[in-house]
Amino acid sequence: MSPACGKCFDPTGAQFGIPTYPWRYAPEGFATRRQLRALGLRPGGQPVAAQVMRRSRGRKSGVLVGYLYRVDLAKPVRPMTSRKWGALALAMLARRTCPACRITYSYCIPTSLGMCVPCAYPDGQRAP
Repeated sequence: MSPACGKCFDPTGAQFGIPTYPWRYAPEGFATRRQLRALGLRPGGQPVAAQVMRRSRGRKSGVLVGYLYRVDLAKPVRPMTSRKWGALALAMLARRTCPACRITYSYCIPTSLGMCVPCAYPDGQRAP
């Protein structure tokens, strides 16, 4: 481990309140939400069991934290129902429909513009 990782190694939780490990050094049996999802699992209401930390130059706090959950307490992902699929389809349709001209595009409308490019730049000019 590098010297910077030594500051975030706290397996007892005395310094941060929960067990803390350096990035990529978490023990077996713990997983992030994404890792659980890849295994077909979800946290299932369990509290955060531990965390991994690393330095980050781009963040104001200077620290990037990932929360870990116990794999043995995780529950299977709930299956998608037809109603959930329908709600997801309507949400995606809303993201592809311009609120100004009501045209539905094959791509999601940029949130930075809030409308399609032709409506945002009606004079034919494009964004720089």
